[in-house]
Amino acid sequence: MNKNLTVGKPETVLWQFCLPLFGSILFQQLYNIADSLVAGKFIGENALAAVGNSYEVTLIFIAFAFGCNIGCSVIVSQLFGAREYTKLKTAISTACIFSALLCLLLMAVGILGCGALLQLIHTPEEVFEDSRIYLDIYIWSLPFVFFYNIATGIFSALGDSRTPFLFLAVSSTSNIAVDILFVTAFHMGVAGVAWATLLCQGVSCLLAVSAVWLRLKKMEVSEKAPLFSLSLLNKFILIAVPSILQQSFISVGNIIIQGVINGFGPGVMAGYSAAVKLNNLVVTSFTTLGNGISNYTAQNIGASKLPRVKEGFRAGIRMIWTLTLPLFLFYFFAGRFVLNLFMDQPTETAVQTGILYLRILSPFYFIISTKLIADGILRGAGMMKQFMAATFTDLILRTVLAIALSRTPLGSTGIWCAWPIGWTTATLLSLVFYQKGPWHSK
Repeated sequence: MNKNLTVGKPETVLWQFCLPLFGSILFQQLYNIADSLVAGKFIGENALAAVGNSYEVTLIFIAFAFGCNIGCSVIVSQLFGAREYTKLKTAISTACIFSALLCLLLMAVGILGCGALLQLIHTPEEVFEDSRIYLDIYIWSLPFVFFYNIATGIFSALGDSRTPFLFLAVSSTSNIAVDILFVTAFHMGVAGVAWATLLCQGVSCLLAVSAVWLRLKKMEVSEKAPLFSLSLLNKFILIAVPSILQQSFISVGNIIIQGVINGFGPGVMAGYSAAVKLNNLVVTSFTTLGNGISNYTAQNIGASKLPRVKEGFRAGIRMIWTLTLPLFLFYFFAGRFVLNLFMDQPTETAVQTGILYLRILSPFYFIISTKLIADGILRGAGMMKQFMAATFTDLILRTVLAIALSRTPLGSTGIWCAWPIGWTTATLLSLVFYQKGPWHSK
């Protein structure tokens, strides 16, 4: 059901709205974690390295889908808060048309250019073929990735975080079973991992899009909504493009870092591949909670309730730190246990790489989570220049420092040290921009 985020105690409203979002992203990340787990456990260390290597490339495509999700979600949230339902429907159809065209373009680029990109990041010969196979299949799942993200963005904008959670819970757990079936029973190798992901993403997309269509059909309007609006497209682009650029540049930075890591050999690659999936599970979960704050902020700005934005920020920090503490403790003290789930008879290099990565990064989850709550408010308010400035600062610092520190006696350890520096600097910037928002003048 649709939920009005402009009434009720902010802390209660955010917990009720964001917890299903948190659960949804956990299940969403199970797709990637399952791929790595099955590849490492049932195929081998090189297969794990190949899936991890390919994952950094897939994040570029996901960045575009995520940007469309944010653009649609923020615009629809503002219109829902203002009760402009005819324009809301037009905004959704406009976003879908734009996203479909963008998806087709990216598919063409992916089909023609993924092999060259794998060469560009110095993919080792022993994992190159499996990386290419995984990416070739993944490209065909892009329509499902795009329209699933659009659908979940719409649900979030309407204050419904429970429905997409239910869809994802079913499809992502199914993905684990199909992964194992294709790899162990049908002996499909890395291709089986990729096909399982495509099929299960397709199911979740079709369910989500069907549910959105039924939800919108029940929404009464005084006149037929136009299919397309240039003015709404411009608003959508103003939100979506900075988000796409942000995520794309982060992905490009990660690919550059992956290229540096590849120079340390398959052992370090495999350890990083497992650990970075675990790290991305946490950071992406925080990002999703930040997206929930964006919807909350956009609805309240649409309803002209600016004081609730400040209350939402404080409530968001309390909420996200409550979730951060157990994640930090688990990764810091139980890193070896969880990494062993990904690898069958791993080398000591792979295990030590993963443990060290998690122990260096996990204490700083309190800092990056604070940034992502502040970023959520900046996005919801349409303050995209400030949002991008903080994000690019993090990206540039992490990429430059990873390259520089990897050439010191620290070696690969120097790469992991770049994350906390980038996160801390960017968090300070995001907090400064938040303090300058219009809600502080009310």
